[in-house]
Amino acid sequence: MKKTFAYVTAAAATALAPALASAQAAAAAEPASPLTGNMTLTSDYRFRGISQSFRLPAIQGGIDWAHESGFYLGNWNSSVSGNSYPNGASLEMDFYGGYKLALSKEFTLDFGGIYYYYPGAYYNGFLPSKPGFDNFEVYVGATYGPFSGKVYVALTDYFGLDQTTGAAFGGKGSAGSWYADLSYSTEIMPKTTLGAHVGYMKVQSYGDFDYFDYKIGLTYDWGGWLLGANIVGTNADKAIYVASDSSGKTKNLGETGFILSIGKTF
Repeated sequence: MKKTFAYVTAAAATALAPALASAQAAAAAEPASPLTGNMTLTSDYRFRGISQSFRLPAIQGGIDWAHESGFYLGNWNSSVSGNSYPNGASLEMDFYGGYKLALSKEFTLDFGGIYYYYPGAYYNGFLPSKPGFDNFEVYVGATYGPFSGKVYVALTDYFGLDQTTGAAFGGKGSAGSWYADLSYSTEIMPKTTLGAHVGYMKVQSYGDFDYFDYKIGLTYDWGGWLLGANIVGTNADKAIYVASDSSGKTKNLGETGFILSIGKTF
C-alpha cells in the first residue's frame, strides 16, 4: 500500500444580516467530511522498493474513511504487472483499518491491519493447486513531528511464499515476515515537501530474500495536484527480485530508479 499525502482545508463563512436592531448572525462552519478519495498516475509502482509494474507506469486510487474518534477504514488499488502477478486481473486491492491515538499535537500512535488481494492471480507451474499471492499483515506505528516509523508483521505466508512456491529456496512457510519503515517529511519551502525513507524487509525462513530499500524526493502542491519526483532503490538480490515478459525480456525489479508521479486527494 502506498502512502498518500492529504491536504484538508477548513473554511468558515460569516453571514451578516442587516436589521433595525443592527443584529449580526454567524453561520456555523460545516464539518469536514470523514470520506476522502485519492488518485495517482506514477511512472513506476514501487512497493517496499520493489517494482510491482515491471518498471512501467501504473494508475492508482482509493477511498478512506476517518472518524473523529481515531478509527479508520480504507481501500487502495493499483494496476500491477501480469509478469509478477500472472493469470489474474493485473490488479492489487488493499483493504485496511485501524486506530490512531493522538497523545499530543506532535505524537500519534497507529495500530491496524491490511489485506493485500490480487483477484484471480496465482503462481505459474503449480497446477492444479493454483497458489495465490494474497497477504495479511498487522502493523504498529508512531509519528513524532516530521518523523514516522511503522513495523508490519505478516500473519500469513508472505505473498504466498510457502513450502510449495518456495521449494527452490528451501520450501518453508514465511508467516512472521516483517518490514520496518522509517520516514521523514518536512516542508522546505512553500508548497514543496522533502521526503526521505529507509526500510528493511525480513522474509521469514528465506534469508536471501532480505533487503534494504530507500527513497528520497520532493512533492510539490500545484493547485491541489501533488507532483512527485523520487529516487527509489534497494540492495535486493538481482537473481530473486526479477521478472520476465512473454518475449523473454528480463528486468531487475529492485534497481534504482527515478520515479515521477501526479496525484490528487479530494
